[in-house]
Amino acid sequence: MKFSALFIVNLLIFAMPNIYAQSELLNSLIPKPTKVILSAGKFTFDNKITVKSTNRRLAAYFKNRIFELTAINLTNSSSANEKTIIFESGLLPNESNKEAYNLEITRSTIRIYGNTDEGIFRGIQTLFQMIPPKIKKQHNGQPFILPACRIEDKPRFRWRGLNLDCSRHFMSKDFIKRYIDILAYFKFNTLHWHLTDDQGWRIEIKKYPKLTEIGAWRKEADGSIYGGYYTQEDIKEIVTYAQSRYINIVPEIEMPGHSLASLAAYPENSCTGGPFEVTNMWGVMKDVYCPGRDSTFNFLQNILDEVIQLFPGRYIHIGGDEVPKDRWKECPRCQARIKSEGLKDEKELQSYFIKRIVNYLESKGKTAIGWDEILEGGLAPGAIVQSWQGHDGAIAAARLEHETICSPTSHTYLNYDPDNLDLKIAYSFEPVPEDLNAEEAAYVIGSEVNLWTEHCPQEKVDTQLFPRILALSEVFWTNSPKNYDEFYNRLRAKYEDLDALSIKYGRESKLITYKIDRDSDNNHYIITFDIHQEGIDLRYRLDGLMPTYRANLYKQPILINSNRQLVVAAFRDTVYLDKKINFDFIFHKAVGKNIKLMNNYSLHYRANGDNSLIDGIRGTNNFHDGMWQGYEGVDFEVIIDLGTVTEISKVVPRFLLNSNSWVFLPQKVIISISDDGIEFTDEKVIVNNISQKNSEIIIKEFQADFSTAKARFIKVFAESLKVCPQWHPGAGHKAWLFIDEIVVE
Repeated sequence: MKFSALFIVNLLIFAMPNIYAQSELLNSLIPKPTKVILSAGKFTFDNKITVKSTNRRLAAYFKNRIFELTAINLTNSSSANEKTIIFESGLLPNESNKEAYNLEITRSTIRIYGNTDEGIFRGIQTLFQMIPPKIKKQHNGQPFILPACRIEDKPRFRWRGLNLDCSRHFMSKDFIKRYIDILAYFKFNTLHWHLTDDQGWRIEIKKYPKLTEIGAWRKEADGSIYGGYYTQEDIKEIVTYAQSRYINIVPEIEMPGHSLASLAAYPENSCTGGPFEVTNMWGVMKDVYCPGRDSTFNFLQNILDEVIQLFPGRYIHIGGDEVPKDRWKECPRCQARIKSEGLKDEKELQSYFIKRIVNYLESKGKTAIGWDEILEGGLAPGAIVQSWQGHDGAIAAARLEHETICSPTSHTYLNYDPDNLDLKIAYSFEPVPEDLNAEEAAYVIGSEVNLWTEHCPQEKVDTQLFPRILALSEVFWTNSPKNYDEFYNRLRAKYEDLDALSIKYGRESKLITYKIDRDSDNNHYIITFDIHQEGIDLRYRLDGLMPTYRANLYKQPILINSNRQLVVAAFRDTVYLDKKINFDFIFHKAVGKNIKLMNNYSLHYRANGDNSLIDGIRGTNNFHDGMWQGYEGVDFEVIIDLGTVTEISKVVPRFLLNSNSWVFLPQKVIISISDDGIEFTDEKVIVNNISQKNSEIIIKEFQADFSTAKARFIKVFAESLKVCPQWHPGAGHKAWLFIDEIVVE
């Protein structure tokens, strides 16, 4: 068969729009659909479209959402219109997955069908993602083009969740509703709502009003009061909203640990009787619910009765994690319970507690979920295990024939900095542990993104989750083999869509690395930066102030030859990416001299090695910034050799307080001087005058003043707490001492 040149040219011209459409389509959808088949033609989306659906609520949602995204009004659609959008359920007879859908686009019709309305809803989200971002940005009702195609799609896992911690930081009702829409858009189906913890009780319980009168509020270190809670009317509104988006809300009511906010309101449910305060510290608190009291269980059951009325879904999360047994060991009621129930120890007492609550929930037609510590002492029948400490909990649960949600810290805890858990690591996650056989693997029902908000108030949630949550959305949904490079191409194309949706996405990975070279001959520093993400600019200032997108653009190494505070920040265009690095350069008499350390620092916090305490660079209040040297459970002592007898007016070592991270100030610092390095005199004792019981991060200078003394050697000794104090969650464990620079003037 012969073809004319004109025929071939026409064929190529005809094919080009489809090639473009395929590229555009595949580079805009996350998570990736199971199958995409492009065909000839295009659909012009305007206001002359008839929407047909057997589910009026679904049709109304579609019209309203289209208007929100594009300003195109479909409410006046008429049967006379030539173009039609059709939603049909019950049309995938050979498919058992209730969320499966097919999406077909021709010149005149968009048809989304599946076995259930939930499947149709997932297909609608795919259609929303196909709307060009510029249409969403302009929001002026202009028509747009969709390529003709057929998409066949279904999820890999039936549990695809976001665990959002609203206890550590309260988030508004409208913010929660916004995130329900975001979850739906990226095909999540579960909001795991963390509502109670040591730092705040966020759900109104009418039988126990003090839970919100007292438990919802905490006093911050500066004396201000922080908190908030959701009324039952708020929760009903949010639940109804989520149901309309096919998002199941799973409330988490923590027990028996992480319960200090509750105990502050009702201390009679503890082992000691209190009194307690809602804590402004992070960590694991020793005061927990007392399982030796029947009244504790009556209290919790009454709470759960109201929770059950508010949340119609099948699941209630009861926590069960990080439960210190200290109070139980000392409590006569708990010890009597262990004896009367024939339990072996406090681990089995925890199992007794969990089983009693699980059985109560089952009697009410609910299924309990708990973190993997509920395996301790024996797993309650019917409970679902959420494995966070790795894969072991999921493996153990599956082998016990229990359903499990596998969401380990290593891949799903997006409260971790992207420096340590980056986009590629998140995308590499496999929710089904490889140690499970096919029968056991069936018990892994899915996974969750986890966002604990100790350091993440509402305004930072977007940048903390995005774009890494998109990698996990694909891990949870997509059945086809993963290809990171192909995913990354789609992610880059998705950024414009995130902009259009006003989602303030953050970092993909470690953005910046740097190298500091000191030129001792010319007495200056040279700082060189490397950027590890496309499309990122570094902006900097030398006066300690935060750079804006108009500040100096980093183009070449920066030279520092005097006392300067260099602040470098990362931007994508005009958007700050919540990543900055501070350098406080101070030229003093000990820089570059010799130093002898009497105790060893931790290799995890070594800064730049032995000489980093006299390198002329002071750290920030982040002890992970590479400037701080950490000492665990020991005192600190060094001798600095200035080389020659030198006039000294003051010596200023700086130490860090971050009690939430078990880092404490020294009790006192002793500084003395010497000519020979053997006999030290003119001793100055500086006693710490700042309370260690403080949730603020504080840098304190322990300054010793000398009246123009002369010496060659300087000894600095700091007396560490060595162990965390009794009031601290880590009581009895080794305490940290952090120092960053010893300034000699």
